[in-house]
Amino acid sequence: MTPGAIRGTAASIASRSVPGGNIATVTRGWPAAAEAAPGNTPIRASASIATMAERTFIKFTFLKIDPAWQRREGEERAQDKREMLAACEDYSLDRPLRVYSTVGTRGDTDLLIVSQSPNLEDIHRFHVVLAQSGLAKWASIPYSYLAMTKPSPYSDSQSRPELLQSRRRYAFIYPMEKKREWFALPAEERRRIMTGHIETGRKYPQITINTAYSFGIDDQEFVVSFECDDPADFLDLVQELRPSEASAWTLRDTPIFTCVAMSAGQALDALDGAATSRLEPAGA
Repeated sequence: MTPGAIRGTAASIASRSVPGGNIATVTRGWPAAAEAAPGNTPIRASASIATMAERTFIKFTFLKIDPAWQRREGEERAQDKREMLAACEDYSLDRPLRVYSTVGTRGDTDLLIVSQSPNLEDIHRFHVVLAQSGLAKWASIPYSYLAMTKPSPYSDSQSRPELLQSRRRYAFIYPMEKKREWFALPAEERRRIMTGHIETGRKYPQITINTAYSFGIDDQEFVVSFECDDPADFLDLVQELRPSEASAWTLRDTPIFTCVAMSAGQALDALDGAATSRLEPAGA
């Protein structure tokens, strides 16, 4: 699948709602100067922008597909998936993007798209393009979480500007809020309580723990995500954390999503069981 093919399909999607059909006005961080470039060729931002940023926005978009979509003709469904795949792969050329299937693990969602960027406008523009794809017209968004990376006040570990990068088979994701009384505790007391919480997590090195912060930019306070290869390990970790002192200060930590890591094409094909999401025919 070539970048040119991806860009061409994404451009055709964007042209439905963007005056003049100029993809450079709606995709990730492409400079406005791209509109004046020879041949109107978009100028791409460097991939190093995301890795150098101290803080990165991360957007969790859960999609539920209308069952009526399954009754569309096979080629119509294939084209719908190709358009969404084009938007995802175009974004992922120079920004972190992960896609997960929740088919069989949740009854109210089918697909999770996780987009990241140090620039919130990148995420906004991506979702503008995503919404124009054929499949998006058959989808609702039952859950949506916006958060940002930053250093933890309870750990000396260096913060990671990009999350969900381990390539493990599963991700377990949920929004979380603390009781307001938690924030009235002295900082030293909160750090003491969280130290025990963190030490329990370190007993499970096979699990990667990611915390993102949502204070003031979304309803929840945190979005927590865990990556591992065996769901039983995560089950044991959560069960061990339940009686901890830190857990008593939790106000909300649901819904919890069990997500199966896949390529964007595989996750889209899981929606109808048909391997038709490729942009180009085999052997092209």
